[in-house]
Amino acid sequence: MMISVALVIAAYLLGSISSAIVVCRLMRLPDPRTQGSNNPGATNVLRIGGKKPAAITLVGDSLKGLIPMLLGHALGVGPLALAAIGLAAFLGHLYPLFFGFQGGKGVATALGVQFGLHWSIGLAVAAIWLFVAKVLKISSLAALISMTLAPLLVWLLWPEPTEVRVLVGMQLVMSGLLVWRHRSNIQKLLTGQEGRLTNSPD
Repeated sequence: MMISVALVIAAYLLGSISSAIVVCRLMRLPDPRTQGSNNPGATNVLRIGGKKPAAITLVGDSLKGLIPMLLGHALGVGPLALAAIGLAAFLGHLYPLFFGFQGGKGVATALGVQFGLHWSIGLAVAAIWLFVAKVLKISSLAALISMTLAPLLVWLLWPEPTEVRVLVGMQLVMSGLLVWRHRSNIQKLLTGQEGRLTNSPD
């Protein structure tokens, strides 16, 4: 029990480290909270800084979700604890303790959680995101579609059917919060004003 509680707290604290803000500071780029979409995430870092800082941000945000989940597996915690750990890392990104509880939208961290839950789940979600992003070139739509399908993918691909309900519940909460965080993007999608991915300079 104490191990599970410690992992949940550690997951939230790790999630609270904003990769976008740290990367932009180290690379002397503008604060992503004040430029572009004002979102501290990899897509906005791509807009204001190019591919290299965006890639570092993406990896950093993904690891925030992946590492706590792998630790949970390594320490043999149950599905309820895994669900709490994944949700804590995700909430840390959305509402970071170290940055005034003003965080990003959670796509990369959620993907890290899904890879940490089971590699097949993460791979399926990532494949859907990449396909939609490649075809439609709209990052927010790719995120919304892939993460909306994530609970179904957890249900279908989690290898232990007796444990799946609590993990699907975690994913439903994450997907719901992610959709909520993308509400401004949804409004822009409906009005045809949402920006598209471009080949930004390195």
